[in-house]
Amino acid sequence: MFTTKVMGHRGVAKIAPENTFAGFKAAAELNVQWVEIDVTLASENAVIVFHDSSLDRCTNGSGLVINSKISDIKKLDAGSWFDTRFANETVPTLVEALNCIQELGLSLNLEIKYEKTDVERIVPAVMEQLEQHWHDKSTLMISSFNEAALKLVRQLDSDIRLGQLYKKVPDNWQQTLEGIQAFSLNCHYETLTKETAIAIKQAGYYLFCYTANDPQLVESHWDWGMDTIITDDPAIFMQLGIK
Repeated sequence: MFTTKVMGHRGVAKIAPENTFAGFKAAAELNVQWVEIDVTLASENAVIVFHDSSLDRCTNGSGLVINSKISDIKKLDAGSWFDTRFANETVPTLVEALNCIQELGLSLNLEIKYEKTDVERIVPAVMEQLEQHWHDKSTLMISSFNEAALKLVRQLDSDIRLGQLYKKVPDNWQQTLEGIQAFSLNCHYETLTKETAIAIKQAGYYLFCYTANDPQLVESHWDWGMDTIITDDPAIFMQLGIK
């Protein structure tokens, strides 16, 4: 059973730097049940929690993440870009993030940020670390825009929750979701239509939408059957009794 209606995006990206320990702690302080974070590869296939392909936006470093050593990434300031109060926040490794999130009592939507075709570089490493460090599969799901990555996840784990991400839901969405035995379809709230939302729900899938930060923007989506909003600002929804 999945009951949460509000999920923190990249931790709580409205009030703390995204994909950081500070963001995870902020989510726990708000009593958010679930957080969504991003996992990607640094050099030598090191698995880190980071959204962008480049270090430039969210750290004081520069260059491509995939070309950067984990030892160098860990030296970077991943908080000051957001606010000087978060100076010296570091980029978490996946294992560090898993441990922190569990210690805080949060559930996790782990998005695999990997657009390449050689998904064997990232998926087995992610799955191995989850197997070793995540203790309760009922509080976990994996999502990705990369259908091939989710197919490989499904090959490695027959019952983990999977969410197929789309910016705009394509015509073949049902075939794709059936192929990976998906749990949910996760799409941008602006591109979702009432007709598609109803079809998704009738097909038996959960429906998540991202990334609305104003409850009025998705007022009709709840009526269409949206189960969960993924938002930078969970508090603004929770204040309205949406939890």
